[in-house]
Amino acid sequence: MPRILVVDDDAAILKLISVILTRAGHEVRTSRHPVEALDLLKVFTPELVISDVVMPYMTGLEFLEQVRAHAQLNALPFVLLSSHAERGDVRRGMNLGADDYLPKPFTPQDLTTAVDARLRRAGLSLQSESAMEAKGLGTAQVVWQGAAVSWVSRKALELFFYLLEHKEVTSWEAAEALWPEKDEARASSLFHTTLHRLRRSLSNEAVVSTNRRYALAADLSPTYDVSRFELLAAQAEQGALGLEELRELVGMYGNFLPGADSPWVDDVRARLEQKQFSVLGLAAKAAAAAGRAKDAAQFHQRALAIDPMSEPDWQGLTQALSTIGDPRSRLAAQREAWWAVDLD
Repeated sequence: MPRILVVDDDAAILKLISVILTRAGHEVRTSRHPVEALDLLKVFTPELVISDVVMPYMTGLEFLEQVRAHAQLNALPFVLLSSHAERGDVRRGMNLGADDYLPKPFTPQDLTTAVDARLRRAGLSLQSESAMEAKGLGTAQVVWQGAAVSWVSRKALELFFYLLEHKEVTSWEAAEALWPEKDEARASSLFHTTLHRLRRSLSNEAVVSTNRRYALAADLSPTYDVSRFELLAAQAEQGALGLEELRELVGMYGNFLPGADSPWVDDVRARLEQKQFSVLGLAAKAAAAAGRAKDAAQFHQRALAIDPMSEPDWQGLTQALSTIGDPRSRLAAQREAWWAVDLD
């Protein structure tokens, strides 16, 4: 799924492009300010950037210059959005290294045709058969070469995700994390057996070793739903996501690697749960500000399921339920959890 970054100070244009490209099968991130987009590019590498030309504080041309100044981004496909009055700026943009431009106004077909053409020129497609996707939220699955990986053992799958989380580890670090109850010799033996099974499940080159440190091979480069969730959560905390984006982000969350019980898995679960709790709070505030009291109540209730002692969520839930005339506002005011009853 090609990743696309769209930069425009017009929220309506951002929403329109995001909806069109998401429905076309792309992963879309948006930013209303080029400076914010430059920060996003430090942690999110798209296959294509679409940017408006005329924006306050930093123009699309200045943004393009900043992108081209980075060695790792100077070949990133870049498309400019422009109105008829800005065609002179487009010529300047092409001289600065833009790859294409899309005139405003445009139709959905204009947009998808331009994007697909640029991705094809860059050697990308909507479905890359060699791509690897690692899913750890609410499931434990790795898709590679168009099919789900059939793991030789459950522990081999867990080792894969441990390497994905920790990048590079010693055999002892991995053994201690996955088999903390075993003595050193037994844990080391289990690690090497499991490493062999991981390689059997993927390929002999899937894990590389240098100076007794182990890591996933660089050419695997799996997309990882946990990384995406945390990236979006960081954007949410910076105020970059709207209510609908926050709702989608809340829906991304799930129990990390269900069925695994290693201490390192518990640590990841605690980390992600805290991020989900933060996002729920932001979503509840956004819903309340938009006059969506029922939605706000749902977000507060989900937050309280994580932390029953959260006083701001009790207060927010009470207020939201009072606003919609729900009699359970009295229970919320008394800090009584009725979670067996859904807010429908």
